[in-house]
Amino acid sequence: MYSDGSIITMLVIRLDPDTESRLERLAKKTGRTKTFYAREAILEHLEDLEDIYLARQRLRRPAKTYSAEDVKRELGL
Repeated sequence: MYSDGSIITMLVIRLDPDTESRLERLAKKTGRTKTFYAREAILEHLEDLEDIYLARQRLRRPAKTYSAEDVKRELGL
């Protein structure tokens, strides 16, 4: 548990031997843990992956589009 009271959860991932070896070398060279680097990689890319997912959803179900004239008329311009 973190000091703020939030609960820590564990995630198990499978890595190919080459990736595992690279991660192990990096951790040893820097004095950090493999978990640290796995967490950093996830946090670095999670927002991008969420954006990609949302964009793909939107492309499957496009929203109605409005012309500039429609918007002007709606706004009374």
